[in-house]
Amino acid sequence: MAPSLTKNALDVMGLAVDDTSSQLPITLHGSNLLANGHPILTEVPLSVTATLSPFNKTKPSGCFLGFDADEPKSRHVVHIGKLIGIRFMSIFRFKVWWSTHWTGTTGNDVEHETQMMLLDKNDSGRPYVVILPLLEGPFRASLQPSHANDDHVDMCVESGSKRVSGSSFRSCLYMHVGDDPYSLVHESMKVVRAHLGTFKLLEEKDVPKIVDKLGWCTWDAFYLMVHPRGVWEGVKGLVEGGCPPGLVLIDDGWQSVCHDEDPVEGQESMTRISAGEQMPGRLISFHENYKFKDYEGASSKGMGGFIKDLKEEFGSVEHVYVWHALCGYWGGIRPRTNSPGMPEECRVINPKLSPGLERAMEDMAVDKIVRNGVGLVLPEVAHKLYEGMHSYLQSAGIDGVKVDVIHLLEMLCEDFGGRVELAKAYYKALTASMRKHFNGNGVIASMQHCNDFMYLGTEAIALGRVGIICILLSVICRSNLFLRIDTNVIGDDFWSETTAEADGTYWLQGCHMVHCAYNSLWMGNIIQPDWDMFQSTHPCAEFHAASRAISGGPIYISDSVGKHNFKLLKSMVLPDGSVLRCQHYALPAGDCLFEDPLHDGKTMLKIWNLNKCTGVLGAFNCQGGGWCSKSRRNKIFPDCSKSVTCFASPKDVEWNQGKNPISVQGVTIFAVYTFQQNKLKLLKPSEKVEIPLEPFSFELLTVSPVRVLRKKLIQFAPIGLVNMLNTGGAIDSVEVEEHEGNPSLVRIGVMGCGEMRMFASERPTACEIDGDGVKFDYFDKMVRVQVPWLTSSRSVLVDYLF
Repeated sequence: MAPSLTKNALDVMGLAVDDTSSQLPITLHGSNLLANGHPILTEVPLSVTATLSPFNKTKPSGCFLGFDADEPKSRHVVHIGKLIGIRFMSIFRFKVWWSTHWTGTTGNDVEHETQMMLLDKNDSGRPYVVILPLLEGPFRASLQPSHANDDHVDMCVESGSKRVSGSSFRSCLYMHVGDDPYSLVHESMKVVRAHLGTFKLLEEKDVPKIVDKLGWCTWDAFYLMVHPRGVWEGVKGLVEGGCPPGLVLIDDGWQSVCHDEDPVEGQESMTRISAGEQMPGRLISFHENYKFKDYEGASSKGMGGFIKDLKEEFGSVEHVYVWHALCGYWGGIRPRTNSPGMPEECRVINPKLSPGLERAMEDMAVDKIVRNGVGLVLPEVAHKLYEGMHSYLQSAGIDGVKVDVIHLLEMLCEDFGGRVELAKAYYKALTASMRKHFNGNGVIASMQHCNDFMYLGTEAIALGRVGIICILLSVICRSNLFLRIDTNVIGDDFWSETTAEADGTYWLQGCHMVHCAYNSLWMGNIIQPDWDMFQSTHPCAEFHAASRAISGGPIYISDSVGKHNFKLLKSMVLPDGSVLRCQHYALPAGDCLFEDPLHDGKTMLKIWNLNKCTGVLGAFNCQGGGWCSKSRRNKIFPDCSKSVTCFASPKDVEWNQGKNPISVQGVTIFAVYTFQQNKLKLLKPSEKVEIPLEPFSFELLTVSPVRVLRKKLIQFAPIGLVNMLNTGGAIDSVEVEEHEGNPSLVRIGVMGCGEMRMFASERPTACEIDGDGVKFDYFDKMVRVQVPWLTSSRSVLVDYLF
């Protein structure tokens, strides 16, 4: 057993209480919790225990917190100490399914359902501290403010079932200290992974191959009215436009579902197309509905025939995924359908929100589900649900699934051992089916932003949504679909293309950016962050495209058929459908970690990522709206939507992060290319460039370490393809050859086609592509060469001779 850090235990360990701050990173000294000897929480109750982590024996960096209660309960809310005057950033659930970023300086500022907190360091030696509520036995923990409004941080530990109670906990929260916030969170997650043993880190898993190709999702093109002919025409239009998709995702609308009052036979509720009307629906068959069942191809029929014909006709389509909810459909499974293969062990459960979720933002989906119940397959036979569904889909040529409405189980768990035990049963069954039918990783996780899922459902799942996007275009207003949207129920403002920007037209687009960037700080250690689809013709399309291009995750669109901005798409997608994906996942820069880029009227969202040979920075003006703690919803803050200026520096790129860090040791100059300004600047590591941006506009900076040809003392740095948003992502390799009597050679492997640029302090004598001489020009210290497309995304070799 790991040693406790209470006073008596420290005496047993031979450590004088007064000396513990220099011996251990986190100590419970009297009623103060110290980090490297500096108070982080005060007035810690005597019932709180601190136990040194056994996973950092050579260099102790963390401890587990627990507590003893007076009596067993299914839900405990306990003080863990006062937080006063320390900046923090946090991730909290603002809806049942979704989390976002929040900042503050006191315990009163903490939000309910907080799942991660990062405390800022100071100049006197206090380190960064990460605080992670965990799972312990059948209980799950989160943080929240004290109801007394006295700056205490409370820990809520709950089983979700009145039949499951406990009174003693020793590891329901983990704290870890460090000097680098990014490494700190990663190291803490390694400890949590070792401690729980119920999930795997992203670095231990293979991300599905769909992340490297353009994807097209049917949702915004058809909503529930998706049909084979429309899917076919959608793919055809993208192929003919020069942006062939490698992934087709058939979203909600393909399954056989109906309401309880509807007959099982017929058109399976497909006449119910208003917003929210599908949510009371329940699955009645694992097979497709009549729209896909009635498909007739040249040699085959049904869903299987359609998928076969689609892949044969359009060779770029390597993967077809379909949508389904974790429980089958929004309303689960309809009992007693007598449909072949459907589990009979199913009953309708009346969902119940926990006190924490009752304070979350109103949600139409939750309201519908709570009102109509969920047809839950009993946990002991959950494998029948996924085996039946996935075996059929695999036989039809489906390559993977988007599993949506994931975080539903906590509302259904009263009779099933609580939220943790119910989740274990379902995630175990889902994981086994993934491994059998979808290569072990053919899943996109969605609506899953809770630590139950993160710590129980990700043994194999390696890709998941990190943000929710609300792109509601005026085309929806003009159509017959979703005309009965109630914005008060949904909680997200509805807007159209014609709304004036001064009224905050696009503020939800900024919210989405912030959700994705900050959620990734925690979730990115477990799943590859997926920044979700967007529409290439949306007024904010470039804003979204820029973020997706450097996110490190998949790039997919949800364009209506025939309505595409191909110029924009071609700045992200190569002619074969490949994308220039970053090596890491995008994260907020250090100087905005503890700031508010949504509604303080001054902070720019600045994110960084790494390519193979270059770094990239993105600056996005997201100001204009976000979470309101008083109204408990996202809302517009029009006074904050204004021009914002930030400063960017090569030091903003965290060069030492990820699987393939870039060494910048000894680098004294960086070449920085600004995409929008189309300019090159040379900066020392600590020098900065000023970036002013109007609301919902962006700038991308490619940051390339400058190297020196030793023989001729010529400086150079590859920039990349300037026609691509992720300019430096095109650089696949850099080699240097210097021999006496021969010209010095810089050889750059380039992925893609277009205008390749390289900074050089002198003009080269010649340029070659794959050994053949080519024309080039030299302007503003940049060598410019046109790289042709050679029918595949293999890299071409561009040689510069000096």
